[in-house]
Amino acid sequence: DLQPSGKYVMEDMQGVGGTPAVLKMLLEAGMLHGDCLTVTGKTIAENLEKVQWNDKQDVVRPTSNPISPTGGVVALRGNLAPDGAIVKVAGLKNQRFVGPARVFDNEEACFEVVNNRTYTEGDILVIRYEGPKGGPGMREMLSTTAALYGQGMGDKVALITDGRFSGATRGFCIGHVGPEAAVGGPIALIRDGDIITLDAVTGEISVNVSDEEFARRKTSWAPRETEYGSGAIWKYAQLVGPARYGALTNPGAKGEKEQYADI
Repeated sequence: DLQPSGKYVMEDMQGVGGTPAVLKMLLEAGMLHGDCLTVTGKTIAENLEKVQWNDKQDVVRPTSNPISPTGGVVALRGNLAPDGAIVKVAGLKNQRFVGPARVFDNEEACFEVVNNRTYTEGDILVIRYEGPKGGPGMREMLSTTAALYGQGMGDKVALITDGRFSGATRGFCIGHVGPEAAVGGPIALIRDGDIITLDAVTGEISVNVSDEEFARRKTSWAPRETEYGSGAIWKYAQLVGPARYGALTNPGAKGEKEQYADI
């Protein structure tokens, strides 16, 4: 039950047993593979053998009495994010939001509007071209969300991006939208005024645009140029994959053919 959505801080968690206490609880609930070997040379179960659960505290709740029936993060999917998106629901009061899109092609443009308060309660702010390729680098949209909360509007608008959010983000903020705008995903094709539906209970992220209309808009879409025409960041943008696969710049272990060490 930790901040920003809870009432305690990490020091409180450490005082009631810290990470080992959480691991022991998960192990006893059958949620960890206790036979996995760790860097200590012992298994997870062996490492946690002497850890005692403290039942005279409410910082860490047992699995039999959770704060909420779901985890703190929920995956969404729909015609706005066919490859999925992520929303943090911990501390989120209203888990459904419907409103008109207000579209921006980078965080700075959105931040300027928020800073000048030239947006409307009920808007769904869309920040695109901030994904792994589009950023490039998939930075956090922290400035905009902090400004919204500073204005007392954090629960009165929603925010969608193909970029990331900080773990301290509050409100209806959806990140990791895929496919990202830089590769022509639906988020690149939506326009101001399109009605978006967000539902963290049903897992929906959709927009009232038909497949036919998306196809028509796609014919006039072109990849957006960035200010990086060469160098390491340009090279990264050419190589990086989608966020849902970890934004990797290589095929991963499955694509490896060379054995560099025999251990």
